[in-house]
Amino acid sequence: MAKKDKSHVSETPATQLLKAHKVPFTELVYDYVEHGGSGESSRQLGLDEHLVVKTLIMQDQDAKPLIILMHGDCTVSTKNLAREIGAKSVQPCQPEVANRHSGYLVGGTSPFATRRAMPVFIEASILDLPRITINGGRRGYLLQMDPQVCVQLLNARPVHCALAK
Repeated sequence: MAKKDKSHVSETPATQLLKAHKVPFTELVYDYVEHGGSGESSRQLGLDEHLVVKTLIMQDQDAKPLIILMHGDCTVSTKNLAREIGAKSVQPCQPEVANRHSGYLVGGTSPFATRRAMPVFIEASILDLPRITINGGRRGYLLQMDPQVCVQLLNARPVHCALAK
């Protein structure tokens, strides 16, 4: 069996958008493991899981979708998130609903170039990091970049809703 060539990855809508805006990024490829999450990708790539940012598609009480960007080693306090964004409640979308909103498969969701425009919220402490690693729009494909790109391109609003795992 031929070994998978990890030196070349075809473009995704996310990388096309980043290139169009001349955003510098580094590509990282790993072997995707179902339900492995940021723990698996950080283990394979030798990264601190705190620097790996998860892209989570959630919805408010009216089923309006939103994106929350969270440290890989933390979970989202939906109660705190709802309070900060002025919603009655927030909950994760079902995977098929998240796929429909984002245009990406769960496990390969990028906040860049989503199918549907959604408000983006980012755990405030992520913006203090020198670089983040975030999904590039495909399972097993991450991008490293300056976290300020999330504010500049996505108009991401900082929130405080992280809970340690």
